[in-house]
Amino acid sequence: MIKESHKFIDSNIFEGILSIRSIISANKDGVNDRKIHKVLFDKSKVEKKSRELRYLETNGCTIEFADSEVLDKMTIGNTHGGIIAVCGERSFPALSADNIKPNGFYVMLEGVEDPYNFGYSLRTMYAAGVDGIVLTPRNWMGAAGVVCRASAGASELFPMSIAESDAADIFKSAGYNIVCADIKNAVSIYRTELCYPIFLIIGGEKRGISRALLDKADKVIKLDYGRDFKGALSTASAASVITYEIYRQNLHN
Repeated sequence: MIKESHKFIDSNIFEGILSIRSIISANKDGVNDRKIHKVLFDKSKVEKKSRELRYLETNGCTIEFADSEVLDKMTIGNTHGGIIAVCGERSFPALSADNIKPNGFYVMLEGVEDPYNFGYSLRTMYAAGVDGIVLTPRNWMGAAGVVCRASAGASELFPMSIAESDAADIFKSAGYNIVCADIKNAVSIYRTELCYPIFLIIGGEKRGISRALLDKADKVIKLDYGRDFKGALSTASAASVITYEIYRQNLHN
């Protein structure tokens, strides 16, 4: 309960080897400038996790060996596997047409209320081939360690930039179709042609998408339900269905 109550605190503590691998890989690819200050390694797991230890040493990580109790006090979850990294901040450039690839697929998440939901959404989007994420200035990347763990490392591998309602104008200037996921005045996603290049905007289940962005949409899409249901899907669930349908439609493009 104590750990759960602190889940929304900003944290650059990254838990588990998968999260750390993602940062190292993103650094090498020039996607991410986050620095790993040091890695704390459970001294009781040195023999069992010798492969992970060699990987960290090979990649120049500063390693400190510590008792498991020390790691447990520093982490939110219980799945760190005896390896955590203390990291610095990541910089996020302002969105511009210069850093948008042609004929791509980008997504903006607006109004997501929970860092886990945010992370789960990013995991799906990365797997579905999304090229980059546009963040609003108020986002969950301050809780980067939590988001990284929930996204299975995808949050650190994604190119990310910052924008507000001008994001739609910037993508339009780059020749993109602006697609919003909403309910009112929307067409079924299964009856809509969704060809790249696409800038997709998905809102949180409580607040949805701002009017400033909705007004700039070329298409507004919705998900069909299999029965009468007044509730909204979680952002992560909606993101899964929508991004994979867009991926499916563009498989042979």
